[in-house]
Amino acid sequence: MTQQLREKAILVGVHEQNNHQFAYSMEELRNLAEACNIEVVAELTQKAERIHSTHYLGSGKLEELAHLMEAYDTPTVICNDELSPSQIRNLEAAVKTKVIDRTIVILDIFAERAQTKEAQLQVEVARLNYMLPRLVGLRESLGRQGGGSGLKNRGAGETKLELDRRRIEDRIHAMETELEKLVAQRQIQRKRRKKNEIPVICLVGYTNAGKSTLMNALVDTFHPESGKTVLAKDMLFATLETSVRSIELPDRKSFLLTDTVGFVSGLPHHLIKAFRSTLEEVSEADLLVHVVDSSNPEFKQQIEVTEETLKELGAEGIPMIYAFNKSDLAGTSYPRIENDRIYLAAARREGVAELVGAIRKQVFRDYVMAEVVVPYDKGAWVAFFNEHAQVLETEYEEAGTRLKLELREADLNRFNQEVGAVQAE
Repeated sequence: MTQQLREKAILVGVHEQNNHQFAYSMEELRNLAEACNIEVVAELTQKAERIHSTHYLGSGKLEELAHLMEAYDTPTVICNDELSPSQIRNLEAAVKTKVIDRTIVILDIFAERAQTKEAQLQVEVARLNYMLPRLVGLRESLGRQGGGSGLKNRGAGETKLELDRRRIEDRIHAMETELEKLVAQRQIQRKRRKKNEIPVICLVGYTNAGKSTLMNALVDTFHPESGKTVLAKDMLFATLETSVRSIELPDRKSFLLTDTVGFVSGLPHHLIKAFRSTLEEVSEADLLVHVVDSSNPEFKQQIEVTEETLKELGAEGIPMIYAFNKSDLAGTSYPRIENDRIYLAAARREGVAELVGAIRKQVFRDYVMAEVVVPYDKGAWVAFFNEHAQVLETEYEEAGTRLKLELREADLNRFNQEVGAVQAE
């Protein structure tokens, strides 16, 4: 029964010269369509120097597409690039069916997955910005894009396209104002974290690389009874909300771990712009853990796409280690460390210790070993060290409490200024 309700589609792509990732992008478009519950019945590709400015495809390929349309009972056409309003209009007129592009498919998946108010607003702003230049002469086709099996216009309510440009602009403005308030709250939280000097580590990577599974592996390892795990599903864009978890290691060192939205090739610029406030977490991190699905044959292209997106977000200079996840599925030996790469299997909770070891080396460089004597009238410092440092030995002497400990150099300097009598090793 469900099978009959699935919308059918033909994928269409233009293979421009020097595009070495074309085959991969078409495979990914198929996965994106599947994520929208669309059944792909055929593919049509064309090699060309450039995309046809009026119809996306050349005249010969348009004829081929028309024959395919007849053979498959006029399915939807999904193009592998973002189309201009005139390209959509001309292509629809030529093939007499609904035409959508890669961007609207990704926007639709995001709309389907968005759970929090902030994510829903961000997706809707991106969708409206995409639709705005396509209003003139496109009311009918864009109206069709918003509905139909596999292409829900969830939460769009009053964005039905009888609205004029002014009302859509007003709606975008109202939602952006609402988003700004949420962004301000996020910035306050980030400032508070910086004040507390807790390192922030961001999990980044391609969609479905296993970032949320890796976060859960760390939470389970160090806080097994906390109930703080996040949604982890084997599907594209399972995570659209930024989740932050505090990870406290046995030696009193702690860091904040952030799970971010996954990247994809051709991620629409409307979406990157709309999600910029969420993705700012990435550009302000102390360390990036780039999670790679090592079982995916195209993982090298996925690394390239992720690093390009990071560059666009202004996060290219941040230290990075690579977590080659799903090593069990890739058939490579794990857990092991090779330079800045850690091979692991997050779902099996194997390789977590190696990853944490690499994180320690990167973010806890400012720790020193020291021996301090805390006068008895300054007992608050003993409580502070017990909470924020690793106390290795405690002795009670006439002058006060002698502690041998590993602590932040900044904390040691503060203690030295206030109390003195410090012997650093």
